[in-house]
Amino acid sequence: MYSLRCFLSRVGLFSKPGLLPWCARKPSDGSQPFWGTACKGNFSHGISKKCPRGQKSCEKPTYLGPLDGSWQERLADVVTPLWRLSYEEQLKVKFEAQKKILQRLESSLQMLNRVSGTITAPKSEGLCCLLHPVIPSPVINGYRNKSTFSVNRGPDGNPKTVGYYVGTWRDGNIVCVHPNHLKNIPQKHNQVAQYYEVFLRQSPMEPCLLFHEGGYWRELIVRTNNQGHTMAIIIFHPQELSQEELHIQKEAIKEFFIKGPGAVCDLTSLYFQEWYIWDSQTSNKMTRCSHQQSPYQLLFGEPHIFEDLLGLKIRISPDAFFQINTAGAEMLYRTVGELSGVNSNTILLDICCGTGVIGLSLARHASQILGIELVEQAVEDARWTAAFNGITNCEFYTGRAEKILPQLLKSKEDRQLMVAVVNPAHAGLHYQVVQAIRNCRAIRTLVFVSCKPHGETTRNIIELCYPPNSSKKLLGEPFVLSRAVPVDLFPHTLHCELVLLFTR
Repeated sequence: MYSLRCFLSRVGLFSKPGLLPWCARKPSDGSQPFWGTACKGNFSHGISKKCPRGQKSCEKPTYLGPLDGSWQERLADVVTPLWRLSYEEQLKVKFEAQKKILQRLESSLQMLNRVSGTITAPKSEGLCCLLHPVIPSPVINGYRNKSTFSVNRGPDGNPKTVGYYVGTWRDGNIVCVHPNHLKNIPQKHNQVAQYYEVFLRQSPMEPCLLFHEGGYWRELIVRTNNQGHTMAIIIFHPQELSQEELHIQKEAIKEFFIKGPGAVCDLTSLYFQEWYIWDSQTSNKMTRCSHQQSPYQLLFGEPHIFEDLLGLKIRISPDAFFQINTAGAEMLYRTVGELSGVNSNTILLDICCGTGVIGLSLARHASQILGIELVEQAVEDARWTAAFNGITNCEFYTGRAEKILPQLLKSKEDRQLMVAVVNPAHAGLHYQVVQAIRNCRAIRTLVFVSCKPHGETTRNIIELCYPPNSSKKLLGEPFVLSRAVPVDLFPHTLHCELVLLFTR
C-alpha cells in the first residue's frame, strides 16, 4: 500500500506550489537524502502546463517504470562500470587496459618508416616502452570535487528530474536517474542536486530538455574543496525572456538557496549562466558556453573556491579546469615532476596548463615557468596563485596554444634547455603545437598527460615520433617514448590518467 506522500506524487500534486514536500514538512536534518523518500512508488507526473515560448508541444511524459534498485544499478554500470570489483581488482583491470593501449601504439609506431629503428629506450615485453604499475588513488569513494547534473525525464516520466543519464540520444531512450548511490559522487554534491530538483518541481518554468524545443532550466554544476566549501552553478536558457523576467528567475533560485529549503546546502557561492544558440541555422544542436561567451553571474557568495595542493593555495574559478580528484591530482603532479627532471638550468613549458598547478608546483626547481591556457579565468587563477604563494618566476599566457607557442619558442630558443609538459583536452594537441615542439631544439624532454590515451592522443604520439619530414614540417629529430606511468584518478570507472615520458 502506498503512503499518502506517494499517492500525492501519483496525481502530481507535488508539482503545485505550496504542496511540495518541503512545504508540508521541513526536513529535520539537511544532510538526509530527499531522493527516494517521496518517490518510492510508481507514478507519472500528470499536471498539464502551458507550453513555454518556443516549445513545439507539451507532450505528456512517458511512464518508464518504477523508481527501484534496477535503475540505480543500470546507472552505476554506465557511470562506474567497475563498482562491483574490489579496488585491487580494479587496478588490475586498468593495468591490462593500459597495456593493450601501448600494444596497439607499438603496432602503429612499427608501421612508420624507420621509426622502429629509432626506439632505443628499454621496453616492457611486447610494448613500445616501460610500463609502470598503476599508481592508486588515495581516495576511492566520493572523490569527485566537481559534478555536472543533467535535467530530463526520470523513470517516473517527470521531466524535472535531476541526475545522470541512462540510455543514448541516438536511440531516443534517455532516462535521467538520481545518482545518490554512485560511489564516486560525494554526499554534498547529491544534496545540492536533490534540492535543485525540489526547486525545479515548484517552479512554473519548464526545463529545457532540448534547445530547439523551448524550456529554461538546464544543468547544475557543483564544485567542492577539502575544506567543505561548495560552489553551485545553474545553467539557464533564457529563450525570449525579458531582462525583468530573467531577473525574477534569478531572484527565485537565489532566495531558495539562501532562505528557502535549499539553505541547508550551505552554499559558499551560487552562479547563474545563460546559454544561447549562436547559429540559427544549427539551432537544433546544443552548445556549451564559456565564461567569455556568456559570463558566469555571481548571485551570492564568494567568487572563487580555494584548494590546498602540494603546499600551495590554489584559486579555482567556476570555468577553470581542475583535476576532479584532488588527492589523486597530487599523485599525478608528483609523477609529472619526477619524470620531467626539471632543474634550475631548465625552462618548464606548461602547455594547456589550466590553473597552472603543474608549473607552479615545480617553480622552485626550475629557472622559469611558461604556461599557456585557453580559458581566461584559469589564467587569472594561475596568476593569483603565483602571487599569493610568492612565486615570481612564472609567466602565463591566454589563448590557443597553436597561436602562442610558436612565437613564444622563437623568443626563448637557444637560451637554455626546456622541458615541455602537455595536458590537453580529449581532442589532443593541435598539429601546429606538435610542430613547434618537434622543431624546437631546446626541448629534449616532453611529458604528455592524457586521460584518453587513444584516438587523438595516438595521433599526437605518432607525430612526435615520426622521422623528420619536410612536407609535414616536422624538421627536428623525433622523440622516443621511454616510459608510461598510469595514475588512477577515477576509481570505479574504466578511466585512468597515463603519463608518458618522451626524450630525444
